[in-house]
Amino acid sequence: MVATATASRKLHASPDQLGTACDLLRALGTPHRLAIVLELADGPRCVHELVESLGISQSLASQHLRVLRSTGLVVGVRQGKETAYSLADNHVAHIARDALAHGNESAPSPSEEPDTTEEHKP
Repeated sequence: MVATATASRKLHASPDQLGTACDLLRALGTPHRLAIVLELADGPRCVHELVESLGISQSLASQHLRVLRSTGLVVGVRQGKETAYSLADNHVAHIARDALAHGNESAPSPSEEPDTTEEHKP
């Protein structure tokens, strides 16, 4: 059997690239920001739409959008009196959806997990 080139290729990253990847993961590291990214994965939204769909305050939505914009994950386009926010690229949507899917996978029950405790002898 022949392995595909992408499956066998090891990804090498510079310290700067690793730092940038960590910044991205930190930016997605709150439930509200992850929820905002998942909403924006379906298309551009204004703040009031995010407030309605997520059930959060306008100030909280704006605060999280500021973080997402500052890390380059979200961009805003002014439309009259409002700004429509969208994802900077589809990679962010894939990461958010994969994280959600991974989090929803069933974890092994305690009886299926290996016992890693050591016996203590008196």
